[in-house]
Amino acid sequence: MIPETRSLFDAALALPEADRALLAERLLETLSPEADEMSDEDLLAELDRRRTEVERGTARLIPWSELRLEE
Repeated sequence: MIPETRSLFDAALALPEADRALLAERLLETLSPEADEMSDEDLLAELDRRRTEVERGTARLIPWSELRLEE
């Protein structure tokens, strides 16, 4: 994250919860709908693939507490 974005993110975190929720909603509205759009079939296939990796022990699992620190 570039310093300007980090500063903006930190300022957003200082907002009350309702304001953060509104900000997040407004930001999501600005994203291209095609950016992350998956069909239901594609999503189910991806979830199945990931579940299989976890069951086989081939997935690299990261605890949320560790992942959150990488931001």
